Amino acid sequence: MAAGEGNVSSVKRQLAQLFELSLRATVPDEPDIVPLVDSCNEKSGVKHGDYQCNNAMVLWAKIKGKKTEFRGPPAVGQAIMKNIPPSEMIESCSVAGPGFVNVVLSKNWIAQSLLRMLIDGIDTWAPQLPVKRAVVDFSSPNIAKEMHVGHLRSTIIGDTLARMLEFSRVEVLRRNHVGDWGTQFGMLIEFLFEKFPNPEEVNEAAIGDLQAFYKASKLRFDSDTEFKQKAQQAVVRLQGGETRYREAWTKICEISRAEFHRVYERLGVQLEEKGESFYNPYIPWVLEELNNKGLIEESEGARVIFVDGVKIPLIVVKSDGGYNYASTDLAALWYRLNEEKAEWIIYLTDVGQQQHFDMVFKAAKRAGWLPVDDSLYPKATHVGFGLVLGEDGKRFRTRSTEVVRLIDLLDEAKTRSEAAIRERETARNWPEEEVKKTSEAVGYGAVKYADLKNNRSSNYTFNFDQMLSDKGNTAVYLLYAHARICSIIRKSGKDIEELKKNGKIVLDHEGERALGLHLVQFSEVVEQACTNLLPSTLCEYLYNLSDIFTSKFYSNCQVIGSPEETSRLLLCEATAVVMRKCFYLLGVEPVYKI
Repeated sequence: MAAGEGNVSSVKRQLAQLFELSLRATVPDEPDIVPLVDSCNEKSGVKHGDYQCNNAMVLWAKIKGKKTEFRGPPAVGQAIMKNIPPSEMIESCSVAGPGFVNVVLSKNWIAQSLLRMLIDGIDTWAPQLPVKRAVVDFSSPNIAKEMHVGHLRSTIIGDTLARMLEFSRVEVLRRNHVGDWGTQFGMLIEFLFEKFPNPEEVNEAAIGDLQAFYKASKLRFDSDTEFKQKAQQAVVRLQGGETRYREAWTKICEISRAEFHRVYERLGVQLEEKGESFYNPYIPWVLEELNNKGLIEESEGARVIFVDGVKIPLIVVKSDGGYNYASTDLAALWYRLNEEKAEWIIYLTDVGQQQHFDMVFKAAKRAGWLPVDDSLYPKATHVGFGLVLGEDGKRFRTRSTEVVRLIDLLDEAKTRSEAAIRERETARNWPEEEVKKTSEAVGYGAVKYADLKNNRSSNYTFNFDQMLSDKGNTAVYLLYAHARICSIIRKSGKDIEELKKNGKIVLDHEGERALGLHLVQFSEVVEQACTNLLPSTLCEYLYNLSDIFTSKFYSNCQVIGSPEETSRLLLCEATAVVMRKCFYLLGVEPVYKI
C-alpha cells in the first residue's frame, strides 16, 4: 500500500502523512517539522486545489541564512511538491504564490472511499483523538427547581459533545453534577415537615408543582425568623446524617429527578447523576492535601487559595466553616482525575462562570494535578455559552416574567410542528403514530439545531417561527432534505444493498465530484468540532452538504432513468448516510418521508 493510504479516516490526516515524508526528504536537517495541511477555499471565485500544504514560508524563515540550495519560499514549495511519495489519493499538484503546494484529489480515489464507506459503514470514518476517556459535565440543574430554558444550552451542547467524542471512540462519562446539597435543603426539609407531618404522605402528587413548593419555602425562610433558625439547624442535622432528615432529602431529590427525567426523555439525553452530595465526603481529604502542599491560606476568617492573574482568592472554606462550590468542584476534579482516570474533563456552563472554573483549574495546576501546559493531557476545559434571548433582546421569559419551563417549551415545539405536518397534503393519510413520531422528531430537532448552529459563546434569540421554518438553515429544512433523498432511492425501485455490492461510483460530472469531495471531508470536520468543542462546525458542514447535494448535484445530474443511475443512487445513499450520522451526533431524529 502506497504512503498515505493506511486505515486513517481523515483526508487531511492522510495528506499530512504524505507531506511529513516529503518534508523529511526536503529538509532532512530540520527535525520536528509539522505538516501544515488544510482544505482550500475559493478566492475571487477561483479554487486552486482541494487541499494545500503551507509549510514553505515557515521553512524558509528557518533555513535562510544557513547553507541551503533554495532561493526563497517558491523554491521550497517546488521541492516539497517534488518529494511527495506516489499516492492514489492525488491526481495533480501545483505550487502557487509564496510556495503554497495545492493538491487536487483523485476523483477515482474519492469514489472508492465513498463505496468503501457504504460497504463497511460510516463508523470506519470515526476520527482519531489523542484521548481514551473523558468526563463531560453538563446539564446540572438544581434539585427542587424546575429545569428552565437556562438549562437548555448546557444539556443540548453537552449531549452533542459527548456524542461526537463517543463516535470518535472516546469512553465518555456523562456526568450530571446536580445541585443536591447545601443550605437550601434545610429550608426545604423544614417546610416539608410542616406540610406533611406524616412522611408516608410525601410523594410527587402531594407536593405538586416543585417550583411553587420551593418558592413558598423561600418566602417563609425570608420572612419568618423562627422558621429560618429551624431551617439552619435542619442543614446541620442533614449533614450530620440524621435518618429523618436524610429520608426527607432523598424524597425531595427523587421528586426532582422524575421532573428532570421527563425533559431528558423528550431530548433523548442520557446522563449519570453524580451530584454535589457525592463529592462531599472527599472535600476534607482534598483540602488537607492542598493544605499540605502549602496552597491554602487564611484570609478574613476564610480559607483561600490565591492563583495567578486574579486579585480575589478562591474561597475553599467559608468564614463560618462551611464548604462552597469551589470546595465541591476541587473535590470533583480530584475524583475525576484520580478515581475515574479521565484524560479530558469538560464543563458546560454559561460564560458567567468562566472565571470560577479558570481559578479552579489554576489551583489544580498549582497542586500538580494538571500540567501547566494546556496542550498536554490530562486537561480540564470550561465550555462557556451565551444566553437564550427573547424577541425583546432580553433574557428569554414568559409574559409573566417567569423563566420559561423547559418542558413547556419542548411541548410547544412539538405542538407547532404537528400542526404544520397536518397541513401537508402528503401527511393526510399517515397513521396517528407516524404523525406523533414525526412531530416529535421535527419539533425537538428544531429546538436543538437552532441552538447548536450558533457559535456557543454567543447569545441567540429564541424564535419558534424561524426554527420551525422549512426554508434556510433549520433542522426542518435539513430533515426534509434527507427525506427527499430517501424518496429518490425508494422511487428508483432498486435494492440499494445490491447496488453497494455490485455497483460502482463514478464522479465524472463536476456536481458529482463536488458532492463526493464534501462527503469524504466528514471525518476531519467531526475531529475539528471535537478538538474545538464547537458543534456549530458540524451544523455548518451538514447545511453545506444539503446545499451542495441540491444546487450542484441534483439540479444538474439526473438520477432515475439516467445511464449513470447506479452511481448516482449510491451517491444519494452516501449523502443520506452522512446526513443521518450528523443528525445522530446533533441529537436529532431523522425523518424518512414528508
